[in-house]
Amino acid sequence: MEEIAKLSQGQTELIHAVDTVWVAICAALIFQMEGGFALLEAGFVRSKNTISIIAKVIIDIIFGGIAFYAIGFGVAYGKSNGFWAFGTGILTGDLGLGLTIPNALFWFMQLGFCVAAISIVSGAMAERMKIWSYALFVMIFCAILYPLAANWVWNPDGWLAKKGFNDFAGSAAVHAMGGFAALAGAIVLGPRLGKYNADGSINPIPGHNLPLAAVGAFILWFGWFGFNPGSTAAAVGKWELIGQVTTNTFLASAMGGISTMIYTQIRHKQVDITMVINGILAGLVAVTAGCNVVSHTSALIIGLIAGVLVDVAVITIDRMKIDDPVGAIAVHGVNGFFGTVAVGLFSTKNGLFTTGSFDGLMVQTLGVAAIAIFSFATSYGILTLLNKIMGIRISRIEEQAGIDHVEYGVEAYSTFE
Repeated sequence: MEEIAKLSQGQTELIHAVDTVWVAICAALIFQMEGGFALLEAGFVRSKNTISIIAKVIIDIIFGGIAFYAIGFGVAYGKSNGFWAFGTGILTGDLGLGLTIPNALFWFMQLGFCVAAISIVSGAMAERMKIWSYALFVMIFCAILYPLAANWVWNPDGWLAKKGFNDFAGSAAVHAMGGFAALAGAIVLGPRLGKYNADGSINPIPGHNLPLAAVGAFILWFGWFGFNPGSTAAAVGKWELIGQVTTNTFLASAMGGISTMIYTQIRHKQVDITMVINGILAGLVAVTAGCNVVSHTSALIIGLIAGVLVDVAVITIDRMKIDDPVGAIAVHGVNGFFGTVAVGLFSTKNGLFTTGSFDGLMVQTLGVAAIAIFSFATSYGILTLLNKIMGIRISRIEEQAGIDHVEYGVEAYSTFE
């Protein structure tokens, strides 16, 4: 900021203009990732619940967006005591971040991060949750829970920020936060009817439209090139960093898909394309924390591990009788945790494998563990309370009929005779 202050008014305005356009484009890509969530999750559930999952993603945006505007952004970026804040009028004030873009635009980009976190939760709670109970949880999550994690990680006065915690675009603050809230939600709700037998055996409930899920994955993949590179929050003077982040984002995602493809061929004797989709997303999630500080080779290794880890995690979670229709816990929770810890292993600045220092690994592990525990505990408590007060699960008859018909009075697919 001191260097910019020395420039002429014309030069300063040009920098602000270029940075604003760059971040606005990236913010739009991040926002459109919600379309990816909607299609991915819709494809992974049964046809009778297609509208319900799309409705939940819409609720994430409209209810979550207003909650984040009214309360959440101030909690995240107001004057922090290290753990929480309650800022007012901060869309026009100085956030202390050295931004060269308007605060309002920064808010919009952060909104995309917030609704992405809650959209992770919607997938794990699909096909069995009441709409208004979900809407209330969305508002609490976006007003308080996610913003507190963002405060710790990205507020200059946050306790993790002060420890040197590196979570560039949110493997911990967004993905682990959403993934462990999803775990709590799946446990409190319980499994879908018919998912598990009395003898403990598992009945697969396949999604109804895998092409739809694949299109959703491609939209998410595309949006990630706004999610990670856009976290530079500027373009001028950061072109090399943007290039590094963009390349690492692709390398980890591609390798995640490759490793899942090979692993499922070996383990299941055939390629599981649904898991390949999740393998790509797992690679994206895992590299998001450290895409600014790891080498291209390290990004490939991170993606390689993530692609195998997601398959192992999906199977393990299912064997624990935790019903996650879309694999959100494995993709975002498990790999958000792994990716954050991986920074402490592969960072060119203080990674164990690159510098021999344990300091970075300790900070990364502490930070993501704190976020995971906080997310799970608070989400479990809130959902349990909501369940006692108003109920959060639809009735058995309604679940058998399908949420679309019962709660919305429409069906996703009409047949004409």
